[in-house]
Amino acid sequence: MKNTGMYVSLDIGTTSIKVVVAEFINGEMNIIGVGNEKSEGLSRGIIVDIDKTVNSIKKAIKQAEQKANVEINKVIVGIPGNNIEIEPCYGMIAVSGENKEITKNDVQNVLSATMVKSVPPEKEILAILPEEFIVDGFDGIKDPRGMIGVRLEMHATMITGPKTIIHNTKKCVEKAGLQIEDIVLQPLATSSIAMSKGESDFGTILIDMGGGQTTASVMHDNQLKFVYANQEGGEYVTKDISVVLNTSFENAERIKRDYGYALPEEASSDEEFPVDVIGQNKPVNVDEKYLSEIIEARLVQIFEKIKTELDFVEARDLPGGIILTGGAAALPGIVDLAEDMFGINVKLYVPDQMGMRYPTFTTSIGLVNYESRLDDIHQIIKGYSLNQRPVDENDSTLRQNQNQNQIPEYEEQEQQYNEKPKKQEKRKEDSLVYKAKSFFSNFFD
Repeated sequence: MKNTGMYVSLDIGTTSIKVVVAEFINGEMNIIGVGNEKSEGLSRGIIVDIDKTVNSIKKAIKQAEQKANVEINKVIVGIPGNNIEIEPCYGMIAVSGENKEITKNDVQNVLSATMVKSVPPEKEILAILPEEFIVDGFDGIKDPRGMIGVRLEMHATMITGPKTIIHNTKKCVEKAGLQIEDIVLQPLATSSIAMSKGESDFGTILIDMGGGQTTASVMHDNQLKFVYANQEGGEYVTKDISVVLNTSFENAERIKRDYGYALPEEASSDEEFPVDVIGQNKPVNVDEKYLSEIIEARLVQIFEKIKTELDFVEARDLPGGIILTGGAAALPGIVDLAEDMFGINVKLYVPDQMGMRYPTFTTSIGLVNYESRLDDIHQIIKGYSLNQRPVDENDSTLRQNQNQNQIPEYEEQEQQYNEKPKKQEKRKEDSLVYKAKSFFSNFFD
């Protein structure tokens, strides 16, 4: 684990672009610089104007450089959870060395075997996350290097995302004069800091409420199992206020921030505030309860859509409940509203770093936290997979290379290279962990 060093995150959001410079000393995070610039060129979490986005990135980077008194060259970039696909993958090779000691090269070879999978042309591999290695049938191994074995297998999770989003993000970062140290899926980064190890293991839902969209993700067995991005966020609440009260978007944002509440029954109909109405010479007084009803209507719509998707995979049965974060989650009363909607325990996560105690910074802090916690195996797999093209399982050249690593005839000759071993059936039916969690959806097994 890289517990010492300096990391810079770049969170390209719909309403703002945030840069965090963090220094890690013996595993302790110290934030030494922050940049927060109004975002231009994005809509609903997606880059729609490269030049405007590049300009906003440069401004945010400059702010962070001035506050941290460092020059920023490399950044860890977050990718939104739009149209993400998560699927299991598996690879198996024969150990290549004469002494049969497993090396970094063998880990890279078994990773190549897991990438023998057809990836749609519009998709690109974002990450391959190893779950376990198996050496000659002995499973549950986290790092096989240095072990002696004939056969090396790996079970992993492959995450793919839209090539357009990934390409446009890379282009904007490079045009801003920066190098990409890593590309991290935002739900992975956010959960790394917003969830405890126990919550990530037993199963917890994370709802990140941004300005342009709201993303729900599920962690279970310390693995990302599900991501859903709803194309509505805090900006939609502001637009509703603007339309209903007939005021400008800027006024609506200020009103939401100063007087907004998510639960009408907790708001007062006696407390009023002035609103500059378009076409009127004098401000019009509006009571807080009426404003709250406007806000609640949009939030209920967002939560209803998320609830439908979560119920499809029975995620609300998981014991960890819901963790709410993101800029739009700062509205007073939103936790109570979410508990009423979802019927399970809901808590708000707010970063505890000095000067960063706002849920809007959760993702940007999570990016540096996620990168700093990567162990050696994840570093090897990340570095190798990012430089590899997606591999087609029908590629004849690859098949020739695989034949060179075939298992010797004396080692279970009847088992084919691409065939998953019988052990996997045992894992599903005989495992104590499976029995303990069998009431969950099959999706989470």
